[in-house]
Amino acid sequence: MRWDVFTLVPEAFSWFSEQHPISEAVEKGVIDFAVHDIREFTPLNHKQVDDSPYGGGPGMVIRVDVVAAALEGVFAVAPERVREDRDVLVMSPGGRPFDDGVARELAGSGGDVVLLCGRYEGFDARVAELFACGELSVGPYVLAGGELAAMAVLEACVRKMPGVLGNMRSTVEESFSLELGGAAEYPHYTRPREYGGVRVPDVLLSGNHAEILEWRRQSAKPSRWQEGGPGRL
Repeated sequence: MRWDVFTLVPEAFSWFSEQHPISEAVEKGVIDFAVHDIREFTPLNHKQVDDSPYGGGPGMVIRVDVVAAALEGVFAVAPERVREDRDVLVMSPGGRPFDDGVARELAGSGGDVVLLCGRYEGFDARVAELFACGELSVGPYVLAGGELAAMAVLEACVRKMPGVLGNMRSTVEESFSLELGGAAEYPHYTRPREYGGVRVPDVLLSGNHAEILEWRRQSAKPSRWQEGGPGRL
């Protein structure tokens, strides 16, 4: 499975690609991972990639012809055809909400994925219309660019692929999983047994696996995403 990321800030992925689970997935051959600098493909003078928006307003917009040149330069086909053989996704605040279900869907598809990371005011709308399969959003807020969002998508998907984690059970019963009904994962404890006047729950020390399982299922709680409110951090 190949993941290609297009960005104006390729250096943002230097640290990320060296960390687990991405480095593990690449080393084991589970994925191929490549980062492409959109600016290196621009047909415009002086490495220009953006322009002022039609209709006026603040900020700059990444040009559709520049993105087209980058896609064609990497995949050696017309930019409109890139999505025929892979999922091309624009990171966008207005996109499909990215959650555990979408991560499972992408991780299990077996197909290649392209993530387009905007900057400034984002991409010319024709990038999504002409070149992409869809748009993804990691939350109802605005970032300076799509790079952090792309990292979240990539890591959430890659860790679900067989052979990446040391113990794949880690991905089965975790926050937002089907096994927990989409709830946040139950609390975890380790040594010492008591700290600050708070003891580890006795059931976890009992050795009774059935009771431990029941306690964990009961202790899984609806996430604030499910509750629909911001709650207190």
